[in-house]
Amino acid sequence: MSIRSMNQATTTMNQLQKQLDIIGNNMSNSSTTGYKSRQAEFSSLLFQQINNMNHPENQTGRLTPDGIRTGLGARLGAVNVNNALGSLNQTDRDLDAALLNENHFFEIQGNAGEALFTRDGSFYLQPVNNNTEVELVTKNGDYVLGSDGNPIRFASTGIDGIQIEEDGTIMVTRGQQTENVGEISIVSIDNPRILEADGDNNFRLPNEDESGLGYADVVGAVNTGGKLLQSGALEMSNVDISNQMTDLISAQRSYQMNARSISTADDMQSLVNQLR
Repeated sequence: MSIRSMNQATTTMNQLQKQLDIIGNNMSNSSTTGYKSRQAEFSSLLFQQINNMNHPENQTGRLTPDGIRTGLGARLGAVNVNNALGSLNQTDRDLDAALLNENHFFEIQGNAGEALFTRDGSFYLQPVNNNTEVELVTKNGDYVLGSDGNPIRFASTGIDGIQIEEDGTIMVTRGQQTENVGEISIVSIDNPRILEADGDNNFRLPNEDESGLGYADVVGAVNTGGKLLQSGALEMSNVDISNQMTDLISAQRSYQMNARSISTADDMQSLVNQLR
């Protein structure tokens, strides 16, 4: 029985370590723009039902089920992303934009040319073609896609001002003239939980061969006017430090309890081995 308890404890401790890693990642990204906190969900592994009741009819008034149930520990069932909106930080920077709907994402292009999604609206201008043009990129250098599906590029000469409108339209002022140079692609994902983390605070769609979901099945365009974002602001991380500290203490206590059960089982084994 002690060997079984050791196996249960070691299995659970391994999964608790993963939860501690998730909590640590949340806390380290508490100041990351647009970051969404993760939460570990556990599920029980297989358990064995031992029916040791010779006369169950005599157990009248018993509130718990008959017999003994011995499990194999717990495992990390899922890592859920909390997509609730974070607080808005007013930066008054022309190329900062914060989305106002938790299901909306900026569409960007990764290094491999694949479509990625992000909530981080801190954009920059990157010169191309011998500084004759500029492209709108994220702080990691990924191209920000326009509503036409292509990177947003426009002439760099004579720019006196730039403004991102509430619907994602980019207006550039040159002297007395104001020009519409593109529209940031803002897409809607009804179930953001299916997105997979791609690093650098970006998300991607799951593999179509495994999920059976294509791009058009998940992503919908929302560039139809109206107030979609707030210019000159950034959405902050939605990590609640107090909740993370509570989860951290709880996970540490569970880890300690399982470690203690291994020590106790070892003591029991030692006692049995000393019997004559």
